[in-house]
Amino acid sequence: MNIKRAKEEIKNSIEAYLAKDARGEYLIPAVRQRPLLLMGPPGIGKTQIMEQVARECRVGLVSYTITHHTRQSAIGLPFITEKEFGGKMYSVTEYTMSEIVASVYEKIEKTGLSEGILFIDEINCASETLAPTMLQFLQAKTFGSHKIPGGWIIVAAGNPPEYNKSVREFDMATLDRVKWIPVEADFGVWKEYAYQTGIHPAVISYLSVRREYFYSLETTVEGKWFATPRGWEDLSRLMDVYEAQGKTVDRDVVAQYIRQPKIAKDFANYLDLYHKYRSDDRIGKVLEGGRDEALMAQAGKGAFDEKLSVIGLILSRLGNEYKSLYLREQYMELLMNALKSFRTSSEADAVRRMEEIYAREQAELDRLKSAELLTREEEYVRRDVLESVERYLKLVRDESLDEPEQAFARMQAEFARENEAFGQMYERAGAMTERAFDFMEGAFGTGQELVLFVTELNLNFYSLKFLQEYECERYYQYNQSLLFEDREEQIRRRLEEI
Repeated sequence: MNIKRAKEEIKNSIEAYLAKDARGEYLIPAVRQRPLLLMGPPGIGKTQIMEQVARECRVGLVSYTITHHTRQSAIGLPFITEKEFGGKMYSVTEYTMSEIVASVYEKIEKTGLSEGILFIDEINCASETLAPTMLQFLQAKTFGSHKIPGGWIIVAAGNPPEYNKSVREFDMATLDRVKWIPVEADFGVWKEYAYQTGIHPAVISYLSVRREYFYSLETTVEGKWFATPRGWEDLSRLMDVYEAQGKTVDRDVVAQYIRQPKIAKDFANYLDLYHKYRSDDRIGKVLEGGRDEALMAQAGKGAFDEKLSVIGLILSRLGNEYKSLYLREQYMELLMNALKSFRTSSEADAVRRMEEIYAREQAELDRLKSAELLTREEEYVRRDVLESVERYLKLVRDESLDEPEQAFARMQAEFARENEAFGQMYERAGAMTERAFDFMEGAFGTGQELVLFVTELNLNFYSLKFLQEYECERYYQYNQSLLFEDREEQIRRRLEEI
């Protein structure tokens, strides 16, 4: 199954394992909560989906790569103790707490989350001395003599033998005690993730045409050559920083992440083409309201790679606009809820009410951050809310608005101005969308390029959310046509199967 389906299955399993009856007992006893075992090629995003699942399920997460551990760190260090059996004293070997088990308890203490996920990566690549411990871990949920705390679900990941020579096969007894989840690379699923997390648009547009390069493994006499989703994502992050610093990402830099020479060379060439259209920001000027007939003609007559670069730039600018709008909407909602709580406060003094709200927002931000339940964007949004609450508090103090009703009316007026600015952002995003369609139709007519454009809009979380609310007739028209073509293709495939 692809990584998206695997994530859904992991999340469903976690929710099922943590479900409780009326007495607070787990519906599936711990002994029947099979560890989840993800098996798939390296670099496809197994660790990332665990982070996402933990945040979405609001539980803790402790991650370990088992190949980095020795037997001693995994099961603890031995020590001699005296115990009495049948009236006689005996010397008995016991073990200190496993570093891994201790990390789970530390996570509980740090975050206050009593339930969570213990994720062990590369579990079938453990050393020879550690392999029996891993089997015991999967079968009995213990490291040494210490059990994993109740409420913590075990998820492990491994690589098939064709990707790693040090892989050890699991025996039937072990496999019969785990929930086996095979995972494979899927570019279509990864692309959705790429849009949502801000992968560089050049990477997205390039791989949209050269899907075979998304995950590629080749073994030659000179060694193994590969390109992985992890490599593309890490390269993307570096590209963002390099571009901000005015540095060049050339073939040599690409090859540091994409370890297959022909792919690195091809992408570096594409990147040169991409920057050719980006350098003077003509696309940005078009979306801001300027009509560029020369650029339309150039894009329309260009090779497919050039057309793809132009479409990628348009999608990138629109995507940034939609994302900013989405995050601002989250900010407005959180701020509105904070201000609403002003009316229900028992404090008679307006300043004290706002101080109470500020303290509560600060505490909630600290709690969520400590529990590692926020993405970077979510943390930034909550920080902005906190700053605004502080600004509203200062306003109430500076204007001596002691009466709650008077203070609330003043804050309402301030919030109305922010809401007006948000409305202007929405209108700006709508206008840019219409101009994007104007350009696409002018440059490419109603050909395959427009189909590709609409398809990409549907894959981007932020653009799809905006277009579900914004009434864009052309998007609706082309999207309906696209859906009709998809249905026709499905029918054609079924007929061919008959």
